[in-house]
Amino acid sequence: MASRAAGPKPIVAALAIVAALVLAACATTVQQEIAQEPPVAVETLAYYPFQVKGYQNSYPRRRILVLMPVDARDFKDANGQSHDPYEGNPATGVLLGPDGALVQHIYSTPLGPIVQGAIVRSADEAGMMATASNETLAAALKQTGEDYVLESRIARCWVNKHAGADPNAAPGSTAWFTTADVALDVTIYKPPFNVAFWQGESAATYNDPPADNGNGMGDDVPIYDHPGEVLSVALTRAVAGIFKREALHALIVQDATGAAR
Repeated sequence: MASRAAGPKPIVAALAIVAALVLAACATTVQQEIAQEPPVAVETLAYYPFQVKGYQNSYPRRRILVLMPVDARDFKDANGQSHDPYEGNPATGVLLGPDGALVQHIYSTPLGPIVQGAIVRSADEAGMMATASNETLAAALKQTGEDYVLESRIARCWVNKHAGADPNAAPGSTAWFTTADVALDVTIYKPPFNVAFWQGESAATYNDPPADNGNGMGDDVPIYDHPGEVLSVALTRAVAGIFKREALHALIVQDATGAAR
């Protein structure tokens, strides 16, 4: 009887060793990934066409001039991290290790042209005829042939990738989590008037992997490899959110109908 009672103990011990090896392997993998990361990364931000559905070709075929956006970020929500530019490239995020220590500064090429191009593309998707312009608002309002002029300010554009405890794995395991936040302050004018025709904020936050997939299965894994890709998703959603808005849509439809009379 004594030998039978003692039988399972080697199995339990073996399982404990396997679990310890798995945890050590997870920790080692993250540390290896951190060691391979350069201290500075200049990542590409992009607008993902047609990723946001539901507003395509819903607007009247009106002309809209999109001015160069202003980078007006105040970095109040950047957790005290440095936001100084790097060789002319604006700071757009950080990569942090399990202990919260800074591993990498993340930068992108200048945000103005990126956001301007994204707004032009999104306006075209909406059904409008959009053109980019580097003119001032005063000069743009004097142009003939434009139905609207869009002015914007980049209020937030930041990504945080960090290593932390994986809630869907064994205790002590580590995984990567990324959160991106983009907000744009937008004002649309109707030339030649310098009074706002419409104004508002369009913002988006995107987590990779999602904080909760709703099925309780614990199978969430990151979709994107690079923080710049996660920030691009947030950028795409914030830009598309300008036109995927019932109030603005109704206003322009009504305006176009009135102009046709």
